[in-house]
Amino acid sequence: MSAALTAESLGLDSPAAMVQTDVLIIGAGLAGLSTALALPKSLNITVLSKAALEVCSSHYAQGGIAASLDKEDSVADHIADTLIAGAGLCEANNTSRILSAGQQAVQWLCEQGVPFTQIPQEDNAKPVTKLQTADLHLTKEGGHGCRRIAHADDATGRHIMEALTIKAQNAVNITILPYHEALSLLTNSANPNKQCQGAQVFDHNNQRQLTFYSCAVVLASGGMGQLFKRASAPDVCVGDGVMMAWQAGCRLANLEFIQFHPTGLAVADSSFLISEALRGEGGRLTCPQTGARFMLEIDERAELAPRDIVARAIAEQISNNGLGYVHLDVSHLPEQFLREHFPQIYQTLFNLGIDMTREPIPVAPTAHYSCGGVVTCANGLTDVAGLYAAGEVAYTGLHGANRLASNSLLECVVVGRNIAADLPRYLKALENLTPVASYDHSNLLATAIWTAPTLKDIQAIKLPSSPTILFNLSHCDDTDIVTHDYAGKIVTELKILMTSYMGITRNAESLEQILIQILQWQQWLEKTRLNQSSMSTLDGTITADELTLFQLARQLQLATLVIQSAYQRYESRGGHYRKDYPHLASTPRTSVIAPLSKLREADKTADKESGVDWLLQPIIDDTEARVVNTVANV
Repeated sequence: MSAALTAESLGLDSPAAMVQTDVLIIGAGLAGLSTALALPKSLNITVLSKAALEVCSSHYAQGGIAASLDKEDSVADHIADTLIAGAGLCEANNTSRILSAGQQAVQWLCEQGVPFTQIPQEDNAKPVTKLQTADLHLTKEGGHGCRRIAHADDATGRHIMEALTIKAQNAVNITILPYHEALSLLTNSANPNKQCQGAQVFDHNNQRQLTFYSCAVVLASGGMGQLFKRASAPDVCVGDGVMMAWQAGCRLANLEFIQFHPTGLAVADSSFLISEALRGEGGRLTCPQTGARFMLEIDERAELAPRDIVARAIAEQISNNGLGYVHLDVSHLPEQFLREHFPQIYQTLFNLGIDMTREPIPVAPTAHYSCGGVVTCANGLTDVAGLYAAGEVAYTGLHGANRLASNSLLECVVVGRNIAADLPRYLKALENLTPVASYDHSNLLATAIWTAPTLKDIQAIKLPSSPTILFNLSHCDDTDIVTHDYAGKIVTELKILMTSYMGITRNAESLEQILIQILQWQQWLEKTRLNQSSMSTLDGTITADELTLFQLARQLQLATLVIQSAYQRYESRGGHYRKDYPHLASTPRTSVIAPLSKLREADKTADKESGVDWLLQPIIDDTEARVVNTVANV
């Protein structure tokens, strides 16, 4: 393998850099850094961050990391709680494998220097010199049958990411590049046995495109929360990793299962979450008008029911009261306890004029987590040789139809470490087959040493035929100027529609309406600036305007795939609730979207309607759909 990397040795000072590294990790959140730090130090690793390092969902995670750590708890109980919350759609083997590694994952984080909150010690107790999982204070969250959430005050994600970032920055074999956005994955499209060989990347600091070649790629780019108006995820979470993998040859699963956190702070456009741990310690949800608790009549677990149940109950209360929020009341808990255990939440609210020790907190559901994504196994292998995926971008089947609270951080660490254990095996086998540098030739043989994940009980999501694709850019006429403001307006309107019609409750009519509106936007894009020039053919001359439109086109396409998945699931299960299909289907099935390449192959024998892009045709029943009146016609 090559020598240790720096930004200079990577060749990033050249005008049109082509960079080689052993392992390319797309995303610098918990999944990405866990993988990087667990990989052998003999490998040169490049980690890309789309923005500043702290701009990732992992950094903002409050509650903690779930694992069976208490002597009264068991892995079997953790698995049982997860399966119940997942409403029949958890992949049993992957769930067992990931949760069984919980104690080791938390201990590894302790060894990385994460300052987890400890059990209070007696005054004469010896100070802890080496933190062990038995020393950790555990809290409780919704859906868990006991206390099993290890946390660092109420800012667990920030403390974890600060510790791992320091470790990664000090590692001589790891180079972290902020403000480097991956645009597409490199594969040999001419060969049916694809192998991922790197990525095309946009360097925002220098406004140019770079090409990174690598022996393996780890996709850890996060979720798609920013498809919605109210979302806990930072602005970078637009689902681009999901779309890159799909375009490269990966299946997507269960995209319709978007989890809404029940208690986002309902003050202006705040994206701040009020941790579920507050309810775990006795917080009560009440009606602002009467002060009465309403969860007692909804579920025997009351405020600690799984998130889908609590979020729907709050949404119904909001619909009835017209206020836009309900109250979360913790004022009956000791003031000192609240200040000590929830310092970040207390201070944030206090700065906004809310003293949670004396008055209720206004809360409302907010888009929070994508339970679906790129199909992987528990070791992170995708359908494309050399491409791994971990974290929110991936679908291991752990979360099923509804993620159990705090299982996501655990999945990031466990799958990241599993990837780090498997990746050297893949590289060694690849070297034994053919020289690593001979990418085109090794592509012929890579799938012989790569086992794609398997799925059972699937429902294939039907999409129209596909003569063209909207991942394309070219110059428009001089008279047809597209501004960032106009593209931004479309993104804003899309978020409003997704929140209203693809939110906590859905129905066929609403989904048809939003598909028709997206159709109009896509037609506008095609008329203005897009043609058949693939992004993969660009030679480093991409402009900021072209990047903006590329991002918009990809977001609209992803929204279409999510909506089609929701439209074709004719039941209510977990985080997917259909008013027109309120009951469970007799058999739980995983909804799967075939890779883009498979859809193109199928289209070769299909009739093509000239001039109309395939994703511009929403699959709806022959019902006459109406254009949504609340958004601008374009």
